[in-house]
Amino acid sequence: MRRAHCIAGLIFWVGLVLMNAASIGQTKEVHNEFKKYFDKANVQGSFSLYDLKNDKYIICNGKQFKEGFTPASTFKICNSLIGLEKGVIPDENFVIKWDGVKRERAAWNADQDLKTAYKNSTVPYYQELARRVGGERMKMWLDKANYGNRDTSGGIDRFWLDGGMRITPEQQLDFLRRLHKNQLPFSKRSIDIVKKMMVEEETPEFTLRTKTGWGQQEGKDIGWYVGYVERNDNAYFFATCIQAANANDEFPRKRKTITRAILSDLKILPSESNSK
Repeated sequence: MRRAHCIAGLIFWVGLVLMNAASIGQTKEVHNEFKKYFDKANVQGSFSLYDLKNDKYIICNGKQFKEGFTPASTFKICNSLIGLEKGVIPDENFVIKWDGVKRERAAWNADQDLKTAYKNSTVPYYQELARRVGGERMKMWLDKANYGNRDTSGGIDRFWLDGGMRITPEQQLDFLRRLHKNQLPFSKRSIDIVKKMMVEEETPEFTLRTKTGWGQQEGKDIGWYVGYVERNDNAYFFATCIQAANANDEFPRKRKTITRAILSDLKILPSESNSK
């Protein structure tokens, strides 16, 4: 039995090495002209995209491509998958009761199911979900999914918010690509439920699946907007990460405005104004 576990562990780590090695030959295009959108928004940050069909990266600010940031609420994608896979929540309609604590975001002050919690980015729902999964099982699934740095220090209901969890833009793209291709260690049922929840916009021309995140790290606000666009038999995975000191109420909007402008320049999506 011990030998079998050792062999299984060896196969797992060899698989990770091969997966990482597979990216060595990929084309990378640097587009520093996109920095104008970050400057206009008065934030620092980066934009990273992976074009699946052409096996190509498009990057603005390559210094951050492999830099780790708190995933904040982008972790809700993985958290949902783990909760569904372990049966902690049976489906997307599973309700967790509001604990009665009034919070600043009014949408959080109500009973939620998984769909509304994902849409409203309801932190208390996902904290309770993580507690029900438990520390040992959570760590096991993060290792299996190779999510970020797989660090759960800081508490089972805090590690992705202000604990030790970090994820790079490159890792965000890789996780989304594996999600899209059903290559994560979760059942097709769990993946299909999460993919459906992720849909932000759907037209005859394209489908846009996304998740936002907003957290704090080393005295700065960190804002994420990650996801992918499916169109013309191709998929484009993107990760925008912005940073600012003393962010104001406009900070969340800037994540999407910057991303939409770049995707419009790349002819992947129409401009934000044209899409409304």
